[in-house]
Amino acid sequence: MRKLTAAKTRNLHEREVMFPFFIQSECAALRPLKDGHISSCSACTSGGRTYSNYTVLLPTEPIGSIPRPHQLIEAAKTSNSEDPKLNALFDEAIRDTIERFEATGSPVITDGEQRKYQNFATYSVHGLPNMAPDGFRIPFANGHERRLPRLTAGPFRYKLYADQYLDIAHRYAHVPVKQAIISPSALSLLYPAEGIAGYNREDFITDLLAEHETEIRRCLAKGAHKVQIDFTEGRLAIKLDPSGALLSSFVRLNNLALSRFSPEERERIGIHTCPGSDCDSTHSADIDYSELLPSLFELQVGNFYIALAGEKDRVRVQKIIRDNLQPGQTVFLGVVDPINPRIETAEEIRDSILEAAKYIPVDQLGTTDDCGFSPFCDDTSTTRDTAFAKIQARVEGTRLASQTIGGG
Repeated sequence: MRKLTAAKTRNLHEREVMFPFFIQSECAALRPLKDGHISSCSACTSGGRTYSNYTVLLPTEPIGSIPRPHQLIEAAKTSNSEDPKLNALFDEAIRDTIERFEATGSPVITDGEQRKYQNFATYSVHGLPNMAPDGFRIPFANGHERRLPRLTAGPFRYKLYADQYLDIAHRYAHVPVKQAIISPSALSLLYPAEGIAGYNREDFITDLLAEHETEIRRCLAKGAHKVQIDFTEGRLAIKLDPSGALLSSFVRLNNLALSRFSPEERERIGIHTCPGSDCDSTHSADIDYSELLPSLFELQVGNFYIALAGEKDRVRVQKIIRDNLQPGQTVFLGVVDPINPRIETAEEIRDSILEAAKYIPVDQLGTTDDCGFSPFCDDTSTTRDTAFAKIQARVEGTRLASQTIGGG
C-alpha cells in the first residue's frame, strides 16, 4: 500500500471534489461532510506523519447540460421560453434533474442547464433588442449549422447572469453545484466584422470583459463550486484560421478577463474545450489537438476540462497534455462520449483513467464528460436516461480507478 505523507494529506484536504464514501485512513478525523468535502484535520498537518491505509481520490465533475424533459420541449415550442406559464415546468425539470444527478453518486452536479433554454452560448443576451439573428455561422460535420446573434448597436450588456441559475439549483441540491458560463472569446463573435457606427470594437471589448467579470463574481459569491468557462470555439478557431492567429487572439482576450481575478479565485475557475456536440455531430473534431493544447494551457485558470473519450488516439493526446500541463493545474479528462449512444461501462472508464495516469500526475488528474449532453435546447438525439446512465458509469469508473491507483 502506498504511504500518504502529511504534505500529501494537506493537498488532498485542499482539493474540493472528493469521493468521501471510499476514503480510508488511520486518521479518524478525516471524515466526509454532507456537502461532499472532507473535514479538516489538525493532526494530519503534523510534520512527518504518514498514513499507510488510504485510497487516492480522483475528483470527478460533469460539464453542464442534460436533455430537457419532453413535456418542457413541447411546451416551449408554442410559447416564448420566458413565458411565466413555463416557470412550473422549468422548476420541475431542474428539481428532477438534480434529484437524478444526485442519485448517480456524483459529488458535484449542475442544474443540467434546464433554464438555458436557447443554448449554452447566448443565454446571457437572448432577447435583447440590439441583437439580430443573422450572426456568426457554426457549421457541423453532419451538414446542419447553428448561428449566433449579431450585435447591432452598443452598449453591450448581458440581459441575464448565470448566478440566477444557481439561485434555483440551490433550492434542491444537497451536494456542491458548479456553474458553466460562456467565454468572452465566444461572445466576441457577436461583434460584426464591418463594425458598428458609433460603437467601436475597443469599446465593445471593454464592455464585454466587464460583463464577464461581473458574471463570474456573482457566481462565486453565490457559492458555485467551480465556474466553468465554455471554450468550445478553441479548435474551431484553428479551423477558421489555420495560421493560429485567431486562436491566439482568443487566448489573449480570455486571459485579459482572467487577470481580473486573484490566484485563489482562479483555482475555482476552469476552462472546458471540446470539438462541439450537437445532434450527434461536431464542428471541429478534424482539428488535431496538438494545434490547440499548447495554447490552451496558457490560460490562467486552475482547471481544464478536456474532451478525450471521442478521440481516436487518446494516448497521443495524453502525452501532449503531459508536455504542456503546468504546476497547480488540474486536468479533468473526458471519459464518456455524449454523442455516442453506447453507454460506457465502469470498467472501461476505469481502464481509460489508469491509462491516463501513466502520463498525467495523479494529483493533477480528474474525470469529466466530453461535453454537455444537450448544449442546444432542441437537441433530442440523447435521452435523459442515457445521459444519467453515462454519468453514473463515470462516477463508478472513477471510484474503481481511484481504488486501483491507491492500492485498495
